[in-house]
Amino acid sequence: MASDSPNALGTYLRDRRLRLDPATFGFTGGRRRTPGLRREEVASRANISPTWYTWLEQGRGGAPSADVLDRIARGLMLTEPERQHIYMLGLGRPPEARYEPVDGITPRLQRVLDGMVLSPAIIKTAMWDVVGWNRAAAVLLTDYGKLPREGRNILRLMFGSDRVRARNADFDSIARFVVGAFRADVTRAGASASTEVTKLVAELSRLSPEFEALWQDNDVVAHGEGVKRIHHPDAGLLAMEFSSFAVEGRPELGMIIYNPATRDDAARLQVLLDERGS
Repeated sequence: MASDSPNALGTYLRDRRLRLDPATFGFTGGRRRTPGLRREEVASRANISPTWYTWLEQGRGGAPSADVLDRIARGLMLTEPERQHIYMLGLGRPPEARYEPVDGITPRLQRVLDGMVLSPAIIKTAMWDVVGWNRAAAVLLTDYGKLPREGRNILRLMFGSDRVRARNADFDSIARFVVGAFRADVTRAGASASTEVTKLVAELSRLSPEFEALWQDNDVVAHGEGVKRIHHPDAGLLAMEFSSFAVEGRPELGMIIYNPATRDDAARLQVLLDERGS
């Protein structure tokens, strides 16, 4: 059941339509009795029948297809949350995920990372490219700012860098976990069949027989939370609890936050951060 209201979709579409300025879309001239676009103007922009669109607003058009909802979303210039909302109203489910590459994060999200002074934290994409990090992550994990953009991929670092491999205690179990989580992430983001994923998997398979074998195992895991043990050349072996979080409204992004597992780990991390300065 799409909604408890008998015509929630039609009511919402009408509300969005009446909020639009006709002049913005080149619809000028002629006196209008009501604000916003006319139904036939929305239908024209969505490339659907005016009669069909009218029926949808009136609640007698039946269940629309996903294609029709996408056309209407474009015609009404809906935001992504609004597009998801009309899917829930019309079909009772969210739309299929659409993967879009990400180059960076907003200044506001960066400030969230920077506010966690003693907790290394990163923002990664579904492709496991690190696009945001704080100072603690640069000190404890990897100074991503010193790497080229393509070098900030966690999978490339794990399977292509001896230094990163040596820092990860229990590498075999971590590697299996990461590959399984990567598979789940790209599927959830609608990117599993994308050119970007295909190229990355082929590259990693050539680079590392270990990765190729793990990928062929087809394991899928949720990232969730756990404990990661890190060999740091200055601080020694640190046990860090990690927790994963979704970024609201950004299904292609995930946040991973690390916290010291014990007071001793916290004290040694603090010393490390103090020694590295600001």
